[in-house]
Amino acid sequence: TTHYLFIVVVAVNSTLLTINAGDYIFYTDWAWTSFVVFSISQSTMLVVGAIYYMLFTGVPGTATYYATIMTIYTWVAKGAWFSLGYPYDFIVVPVWIPSAMLLDLSYWATRRNKHAAILIGGTLVGMSLPVFNMINLLLVEDPLEMAFKYPRPTLPPYMTPIEPQVGKFYNSPVALGAGAGAVLSVPIAALGAKLNTW
Repeated sequence: TTHYLFIVVVAVNSTLLTINAGDYIFYTDWAWTSFVVFSISQSTMLVVGAIYYMLFTGVPGTATYYATIMTIYTWVAKGAWFSLGYPYDFIVVPVWIPSAMLLDLSYWATRRNKHAAILIGGTLVGMSLPVFNMINLLLVEDPLEMAFKYPRPTLPPYMTPIEPQVGKFYNSPVALGAGAGAVLSVPIAALGAKLNTW
């Protein structure tokens, strides 16, 4: 039970890590503006999250599973915007899965050598993720027309002026609950493991 609990905790935390690494969705109105930010942040976070998750399970294929979770999340977000009346192409779902497959392949081909997975797999992800996503963005029918026709109500974080945010995050019950849950999950799981051995 503790083993599966750890897998759930790692999966959730790794996914949150990737989602919070810049803009994890290509909105059509800022798609090319966010391309560089996305490529750097997402290739880094995909490798960090997937390696963390993959080395925990020790199973090649875990990185692809992790990228699939991210893709499902993004399709849900795409559906949410579509339900608000935005066109189908307003959100372009990023391509994580092929890069994650290369990461899994490097882990498997090097006989589960974690250093080789990080160096070789990380390099493959860094080179392939921007290429796959550039091809993906080129398939959008008319991004310029869509950008003027359907502007978003808010700009992405890296396009807005930076203002002092002191106290806002720490006063949030959701943030406090999430932080407390993340901190307490490990000792609780360890206690459960200890009780399980008695």
